[in-house]
Amino acid sequence: MQTIKDEVAIIGMGCSNFGERWDTGPGDLAIESAYEAYEDAGVGPEDIQACWVGQLYAPPNGIAGSTVADALKLRNIPVVRNENWCASGHIALIDACLAVASGVFDIVMAIGVEKLKDTGFPGLGTGRGMSPVLEARRSAPGSFGLIAKSYFKTNNLTNEEGKETIAKIAVKNHDNGSICPRAHFHNKITLEKAINAPIIAWPLGLYDCCGNSDGSACAIITRANLAKNFRQDPVYLKGFGVGMDANMPHFVNGFDWIRFDSLISSSRSAYEMAGIKNPREEIDIAEVHDCFSITELIIYENFGFSSWGNAQEDIDSGFFTRGGGLPVNVDGGLKCFGHPVGASGLRMTYEVYKQLQEKVDHPERQIKNVKRGLSHTFGGPPQLSAVGIFGNEKG
Repeated sequence: MQTIKDEVAIIGMGCSNFGERWDTGPGDLAIESAYEAYEDAGVGPEDIQACWVGQLYAPPNGIAGSTVADALKLRNIPVVRNENWCASGHIALIDACLAVASGVFDIVMAIGVEKLKDTGFPGLGTGRGMSPVLEARRSAPGSFGLIAKSYFKTNNLTNEEGKETIAKIAVKNHDNGSICPRAHFHNKITLEKAINAPIIAWPLGLYDCCGNSDGSACAIITRANLAKNFRQDPVYLKGFGVGMDANMPHFVNGFDWIRFDSLISSSRSAYEMAGIKNPREEIDIAEVHDCFSITELIIYENFGFSSWGNAQEDIDSGFFTRGGGLPVNVDGGLKCFGHPVGASGLRMTYEVYKQLQEKVDHPERQIKNVKRGLSHTFGGPPQLSAVGIFGNEKG
């Protein structure tokens, strides 16, 4: 695979407030994030040559990119919508970067928007699953609960030890989210409260699960050789990876519910393009897909942040806290910032972008000496993973 390392740059980003946005529609949310991104980049709607949209939920007959095209008055340019589960925002961003790297466009937009609260979407799922023959529908917590049970058993953790370990991730992310102004939730929690919370799908309790949120995030992308015409601190794409399992992993003989091919392949592709040999040491900050606390834990190991079976030790030592060796989800993650599905990948990239520029909205959340950051989403049964790696310098 060829590389586009340092060939494209993000010159502007925006992010709406996330939460129960009853006062807004999808178009309003898109306007919030897009106009912050315009101002950040010093461009206007007339400068955008094409737009890629991440949005999962739409009417049964589809809506193409009309939600964004109409709200932003993007006239007579390509506006392409994708729905790729929780990775929709990342896919929009990656496609936009590829379009610029191809030389076809100079300035493009990637935007994710999702309005979950007005749909009544409960997060638990209904009806049958993705194969009428092979499975009855599991809920999302049910699927990830199986991952937790498998991890506990494989690593000889008692239920009590396992629940305490994943509860520490929830406590960390609530602490981070409490000082993030745009996050959905701002409540700190204690370890005891996380452990003893009502069970959603054993062993996952209430605080192990992210909330359903409304929100939008947006990026303006240009060629790297043009980036400093717009700003002196652009953020460069260093590498990306997308991995899609050919089968739903739980239908594969011998699947252990811990090692996910899509996580491994997407991260290794991104590392190779970015020239990263030791992600634990060479990545300064990471935003990963913590739809459930156990998801963040298995990502530590699948991404090589922790060695197999040793995530518990790193969690106990505080390695992934704001003051640790590799801070993860310093804006609260999906757990506290919220998870409006199509927007999440771009929102996570927004945090990395601001960290790389040293322009985070709360001084306690600014990590020192950030040179390279990673953002990631993981979607489906789960089956699809997308990774972006970014830096504030070329080379």
